[in-house]
Amino acid sequence: MLYRLREAGFSTCVFETGDNVGGTWYWNRYPGARCDVESIYYNYTFSEELLKEWTWSAKYAEQPEILSYINFVADKFDLRKDIQFKARVDSAQFDEEGNRWTIQLNNGQIVSARYFITGVGCLSASNVPKFKGLESFQGEWYHTGRWPHEKVDFSGKRVGIIGTGSSGIQSIPAIAKEAEQLLVFQRTPQYSIPARNVLNDPDYIQQIRENYEEIKKNMRKSLTGIPMEPRNRSALDDTPEERRQLFEAAWEQGGLLSLSYAYNDLAIKPEANETVAEFIRSKIRRIVKNPEVAEKLLPSYFYGTKRPIIDTDYFETYNRDNVTLVDVKSAPIQEIIPAGLRTADAEYELDIIVFATGFDAMTGPLFKMDIRGREGVSLKEKWAEGEQTRTYLGISTAGFPNMFMLTGPESPSVLSNMMVSIEQHVEWVSDCINYMRDHHKGVIEANVEAENAWTKHCREVAEPTLYVKTDSWYMGANIEGKARGFQIYLGGVGPYRQICDDVAEKGYEGFTLQASEESVVNELIQ
Repeated sequence: MLYRLREAGFSTCVFETGDNVGGTWYWNRYPGARCDVESIYYNYTFSEELLKEWTWSAKYAEQPEILSYINFVADKFDLRKDIQFKARVDSAQFDEEGNRWTIQLNNGQIVSARYFITGVGCLSASNVPKFKGLESFQGEWYHTGRWPHEKVDFSGKRVGIIGTGSSGIQSIPAIAKEAEQLLVFQRTPQYSIPARNVLNDPDYIQQIRENYEEIKKNMRKSLTGIPMEPRNRSALDDTPEERRQLFEAAWEQGGLLSLSYAYNDLAIKPEANETVAEFIRSKIRRIVKNPEVAEKLLPSYFYGTKRPIIDTDYFETYNRDNVTLVDVKSAPIQEIIPAGLRTADAEYELDIIVFATGFDAMTGPLFKMDIRGREGVSLKEKWAEGEQTRTYLGISTAGFPNMFMLTGPESPSVLSNMMVSIEQHVEWVSDCINYMRDHHKGVIEANVEAENAWTKHCREVAEPTLYVKTDSWYMGANIEGKARGFQIYLGGVGPYRQICDDVAEKGYEGFTLQASEESVVNELIQ
């Protein structure tokens, strides 16, 4: 966003809480952290030079390599000169008299800006459970989303990890190789399939570079930002043996979408979903040698309705002598004690606790800032508890003029390749701001009618699917007291891009545009 606005001649500044670039890859440094989108699709596409100059080492890049890439980009385009690090936005208030945003930073600095753009991500507000007694713990504790920069030494330690979502499943095998003892405190067992990570062949990388324009086009028109489409067939149309063969091939292939895309109705029909869910459960039973442990690891929710997880030796890790699975669904964690933690039926002595408990997703990062629009109404008040988050295109929201959200609620965001979705929003927002300048407009604001229609459309698209029938962080179910609601646009990256383009081509239909002060003054003079 900074690069694009700066290239267009706008005075632009980025405020970043961290002391360097990297975003999610700056904060999430936990052992085993790796991207679940193939490297060749998980990179910027706005610069041909970047595509030629950077080579990914493996099919799925690890966190240090992705962070190096982001630093490489920042260096190449000299972006740091326009970024204030260690600068957190405490509040942003729209001034209706001057039609500008007043932004206050945690260091007391106050900034005035025509446009306010949030690039805070969907998963940046870490969720540390409010366990009684945490402050009394005499060991060390960490959250996977706020991992220290220095290496954490697990050797000879009794480690407890709470949570088995994506970060938990990535870190558990890595920690188990170091720790003397690892206790996994699991509330909800998860589906996970092998990543099948391999090193990239130089010839393969060269082939990708030569064909990247076509790949980029396919990424942008695809459903998820990854150039793959579901097989155009119902799981119920095949025999059990045909399904098994197809699922086996997908399992061996590995990766994020291989099983999800085996059939086109896995996210719609419970009976179809059960075929793939039971296939994965059969794999868990086969991999985990202890039948009692395997039984505890069997998920029961609809497959794919939580973030699909890919792993390296996750289920195999439970065959290690130093790993113990603790079911905290049946015996919940009661409190943290000085020596470890206590569940409803036992105490566990621990030297280190790792919270792999995820994030207050989607709205959480926005609510960490006190954002106030017209008449001083806060964004949190507008999206009040018990009410559906309301946006127009996931980019804007009525009552908050000249404010844009990159991959905001009700956009494809976390159900897509985020790189593709971020670039699409960046291009749309920068084109919009250019349009405003070229047409002497000073204020742009989503209409309430357009916003209501978009929110209704998002609901209508999601309602027939199994996503809304599962308690997940997609629904806000992981945060106590948070209103339930599916806040992601399920219509697909390609169709969504077309909708946004159509809005722009119609002179930003659904928005009210107001002339700038300068143009009004000029008209009065004339």
